[in-house]
Amino acid sequence: MLPDWLAHRAVTTPDRDALVVGRRSWSFAALDAAATRAARLLARSGVGAGDRVATLLPNGDRPVVLAHAVLRLGATLVPLNTRLSDVELAWQIGDAGPRLLVVEARTAALAYRARRERPDLAVANLDDASVDADDKAAVALHLEHDPAAILAVLYTSGTSGTPKGAMLTVGNFWWSAVGSALNLGRHADDRWLACLPLFHVGGLSIVFRTAIYGIAAVVQDGFDADAVNRAIDDERVTIVSVVAVMLQRMLDARASRPYPPSLRCVLLGGGPAPRPLLERCASLGIPVVQTYGLTETASQVATLAPEDVLRKLGSAGRPLYPNEIRIDSGDHDAAPGEAGEILVRGPVVMAGYVGRPNDAMTNGWLRTGDIGHLDAEGYLYVLDRRDDLIITGGENVYPAEVEAALLAHPAVDEVGVVGVTDAVWGQRVVAIVRLAATPDADVVDMLRAHCRTRLAGYKVPSEIRIVDEPLPRTASGKLKRAALSSREASRT
Repeated sequence: MLPDWLAHRAVTTPDRDALVVGRRSWSFAALDAAATRAARLLARSGVGAGDRVATLLPNGDRPVVLAHAVLRLGATLVPLNTRLSDVELAWQIGDAGPRLLVVEARTAALAYRARRERPDLAVANLDDASVDADDKAAVALHLEHDPAAILAVLYTSGTSGTPKGAMLTVGNFWWSAVGSALNLGRHADDRWLACLPLFHVGGLSIVFRTAIYGIAAVVQDGFDADAVNRAIDDERVTIVSVVAVMLQRMLDARASRPYPPSLRCVLLGGGPAPRPLLERCASLGIPVVQTYGLTETASQVATLAPEDVLRKLGSAGRPLYPNEIRIDSGDHDAAPGEAGEILVRGPVVMAGYVGRPNDAMTNGWLRTGDIGHLDAEGYLYVLDRRDDLIITGGENVYPAEVEAALLAHPAVDEVGVVGVTDAVWGQRVVAIVRLAATPDADVVDMLRAHCRTRLAGYKVPSEIRIVDEPLPRTASGKLKRAALSSREASRT
């Protein structure tokens, strides 16, 4: 059994900052008390051990408090994406089968529309005057937790198909925190900035990890590059978790101003990072540490060690203790440098998917669907999603590699690369580009010439389409390549 980590911190470091949202802060003692009040509220609404509690809440203090409250009831948290459509939310609510849906004023209308598959589902609006968060009713709180208990159901981003509810255990989050601390270290004055959505594994893992470590979580209501930069400058943020497009916008907003030395780690995840972005950060002395993780593994699986940032530029590092990674090339384990599917094993791997056979597991190994390779020293390099691989004329093209080449050109703001069916080549490489400024007449020829200096001929896009609208992305900033591929296929 694991003692409740927030209750432990409320005793050992009661006055230390636990949570910062805007101008407000909560000590560990105050956050602990708020979690107990929220647990009583949930219990009064009929929530007990084993029940699922869905939340439809923007970033702020409320999802943090509720995450700890759900754990104390022995229940399971189901944080829902506030950016989904009515139809998508209705499907996830029907799939998860929650006992209660928690909303606030900003999400109440969406919640009531989305519960059409479950019209009997109880809804608790935290902004309703009838909700008494100070209810003193006696509630049996769980202050010890079974590591195998399901703590959260998080739906995958659905970038390539129907989302699935990954069941993550108390032990998954615990070992994720342990592995990260053993790699990055833990400082008493650390402050971890959460600008990723808290319904995303990258955000929610910060909520639990900071409570385990006894450090502050600085939570922002969505991503804004200027706000993130201000928090790093003015709020003593030492660690921030972002994806590549977020980091790019932070650097663009900051221009050449250096970050303060108090920023000791920028964790960069969400997929393969463009090498030009990593090189730019290295030239500016920004402490970027690339990481690889999945919803199904409670965030990080592998992360580069700080001392290897320049020596292994572009690598996601070695697996965090005690995880294991191997590369499957189909009929054999890949040799160093040989690409194949990334397989993961360890205590961070989920218990399974809601309502589905756990066919992602093979002999204890999680098949990630991602393509990568290990070098001779065991460092992981992530190439792309297996489902996104383009095969043109019998040659394999990884979209992320082509995207990185185009992003190295200063005229390019955003790019997505997809494969489009071709009668001769099987597929052809198509790049959809949003420019940073008004295009010149010859911009397409210029970009194609730029690619030829960096890529093999078969990887150079046969077509570059210039668009004005932002490319479709998930709430965590990852490119929705499947949606982009469908959209572009309909234009051919």
